[in-house]
Amino acid sequence: MYERLGQRFRQIMAAQQFLSTIKYVAGTKPSFQLSEIAAYLEEPLTIGQMYAALQPHLDGLGLGAQKTGEDYTISRLLPSLPYILNAAEEKRLEAYLSLSSLPSILEAAIEQYITGKTGKDWSDPILLERLRRAIVAQKDDYWKPADKRSLHYTKGYAVLGYLAYHFPVYFMQARHMLAQLAREGLLKQEMTILDLGTGPGVIPLAIDDFWMCLDTARATVHSVERSKENIEAFGALARSVATNNPQVTLKLPREADITSPGNVSLPDLIDLMVFSNVLNELAGLPVAARADIVMNYTERLAPDGTILIIEPAEEATSTGLRVLALALKKRGLSIYAPCTFVWGTNCTPDRCWSFQTAPSLRPTRIMNTLAACNEPFRYVNTDIKYSYVMLRKDGKVRTSCHIPKGTKTLRLSKIHLNVGKRVTVVAAKMSEDLGNAETHIFRLCDGSAEKPVFAVLPAFHIMPSNRDLGSAPYGTVLEIRNVLVRYNPAHDAYNLLVSRNTQIMPTP
Repeated sequence: MYERLGQRFRQIMAAQQFLSTIKYVAGTKPSFQLSEIAAYLEEPLTIGQMYAALQPHLDGLGLGAQKTGEDYTISRLLPSLPYILNAAEEKRLEAYLSLSSLPSILEAAIEQYITGKTGKDWSDPILLERLRRAIVAQKDDYWKPADKRSLHYTKGYAVLGYLAYHFPVYFMQARHMLAQLAREGLLKQEMTILDLGTGPGVIPLAIDDFWMCLDTARATVHSVERSKENIEAFGALARSVATNNPQVTLKLPREADITSPGNVSLPDLIDLMVFSNVLNELAGLPVAARADIVMNYTERLAPDGTILIIEPAEEATSTGLRVLALALKKRGLSIYAPCTFVWGTNCTPDRCWSFQTAPSLRPTRIMNTLAACNEPFRYVNTDIKYSYVMLRKDGKVRTSCHIPKGTKTLRLSKIHLNVGKRVTVVAAKMSEDLGNAETHIFRLCDGSAEKPVFAVLPAFHIMPSNRDLGSAPYGTVLEIRNVLVRYNPAHDAYNLLVSRNTQIMPTP
């Protein structure tokens, strides 16, 4: 026993000496060969052994490795400058986001693919009926309890139904998320992007389309997909719609299951990693297992890279994303957006139903044709509502807001002790308007609440002093002064009643 402990101790000391040596040499040279390290070591190691020991620590040390013959060149990574939009790009982006239709070339490509795949014109009545059945089956499956779902959009009419019903909405969601990344300085001049569970290529095709708004940024887009039919659809659509923009390179997907990619070759130093509408399909797995899947890929994330997870806005799925995000935060990632932990505490996400909205999509020709039946509502999918989280491993957050000790600001975790009182809170606006024209309702969160909290603003109480509640973008941290606390037993939630005497302003 003591011999084993001694051996283990020597191994730990050797590993520490090795990493210390790497740090020392990296501090004296911008680049060096890994073989140079051997001369410093008491215990001899081969090049392969040294690389295996170093590879998990490269990001943390701010180093990159490039294979050079039988050796490796180790280099210090220079910080990547964010891609900052200029005035012309901002104007172009504004016009781009105002478009409510799927790009006509992409709409036509989907129609052509369905026609070519089935051997019938996409508007053929028999084909339309099969698409209807596929869409209804997918929707029925989605609404089953999580452990009863199958959610396989992987072959036959399941893929074609996905293209007709889900693809357009997910494409438009991606537009808005890419615009947000651009405006927040999370894109770079040279981007390596990995889309995990790409399906028929929503994210890569959206990137190819979006990059036309940018003057000089470049992107290479990799993806992983398990379904051969989705990969086939991806290839067909990409050939039809890819812009031939030299700024974007779309790589064909690697065929693999994202839960166990095996030996599939994936890029290192990924600047943007995307899980779009895919992790919810693993709802049968516990949260810890889904967090493991995400964390398994983070060693490939660049030190200043971003992980983007997008999910549907449906309550159970949206709430599940918040639970997953907190699990990933506890594993060491930081939540960049949309959440702000005002008090530096972890939240209670079990009832956190929070989502973003955008202007609706104009129905495609296929949707309108499918809707020419007795139940048209089943086949038109135009609402742009989605939940998302952006994660980092460098600790960066969009809004850093911490309340100094001694300030008279109420934590939402203490709201139950203040029913009937007027209070001041600092919290993020975590919904669009959930009310109506008479009464405006917005979800609030400061990262401490144990039960849902809503700001309630009757229309006749709207004043310049409280108007920011409605106009502030999703995720904005607001200081809200002089609001009355009420408990809502019907929903086991708390309301902050905003009146004409309430002052609301974004925090600095």
